Amino acid sequence: MSLTHATPHWRHYLHIARPDHWIKNVFMLPGSVIAIMFTGSLRPATLLAVGLAMLVLCLAASANYTINESLDSAFDRFHPVKKQRPGALGLLDPRLVALQYAVLIATSLGLAAALGAAFLLATLALLVMGVVYNVPPLRTKDSAYLDVLSESINNPLRLLMGWLVVIPDALPPSSLLLSYWMGGAFLMAMKRFCEYRSIGNPAIAGAYRRSFRTYTEDTLLLSSVFYAVATSFLLGVFLIKYRIEYLLALPGFALLFTWYMAIALQREGAAQAPEKLHRETRFMAFVAALVLALALLSFVDIPVLEVLVRPLRY
Repeated sequence: MSLTHATPHWRHYLHIARPDHWIKNVFMLPGSVIAIMFTGSLRPATLLAVGLAMLVLCLAASANYTINESLDSAFDRFHPVKKQRPGALGLLDPRLVALQYAVLIATSLGLAAALGAAFLLATLALLVMGVVYNVPPLRTKDSAYLDVLSESINNPLRLLMGWLVVIPDALPPSSLLLSYWMGGAFLMAMKRFCEYRSIGNPAIAGAYRRSFRTYTEDTLLLSSVFYAVATSFLLGVFLIKYRIEYLLALPGFALLFTWYMAIALQREGAAQAPEKLHRETRFMAFVAALVLALALLSFVDIPVLEVLVRPLRY
């Protein structure tokens, strides 16, 4: 979205909070759903708590987006699209940016406290990762590979927030958290690949994002394959360990990653802006079908599959 000096002043600050990116926070919901399945009960109060948790997550994410755009304004001027952002156009007052950041942090942490100490700590971790990723001297976004791995930690943190609002006194399975992390790294690496190829000039790409001074198209693509394989392995561990019937959905996940990569290989594909992925209607229909399949497998027992986890005896 292009913003100009004629745009109302308040719109600039709403823009840097990026409410249009809140769709990414649906990654919190599987954490809540899996936790509810573990407990075996669902109460109206739980649904209200999950709704409040989603609001907290959106506000905390907007706090991170606010400092992201403010601190990236000088670099965004080298990007063919992001150069139209209000920060890159010099339309932001640093004092108002700081005020917005403080208000979003205070509000998100205040609401998170109402959901318990564990949930509050998870929310704080999400905010801390925003600082680690964006603020010098750490600013991990400037380091190749570390940028992807540090940013994608937000993915398991989202899952953790969804889980803790239902089960505050226990952590989700480590295989699921690690799978979520590697899955987020895959999505981020493919986004970097799309950005790098879209810019089309290594010098300009390096001026826009310092990690691009190290990356190439090949290394970005190869790293995404590594993250995809790691995700599949860890996901398989979780599926087999907790419900063998879920193993039947594993080919669906493999196709999901392959399809997403095919989208990313398109010029100006939706992978460069995942918040617009809903426009890929066939892909989203497949995601919905996969979710439905997992829901059905949660209640359908297939005893013959037990042979796959039964140890051989000689």
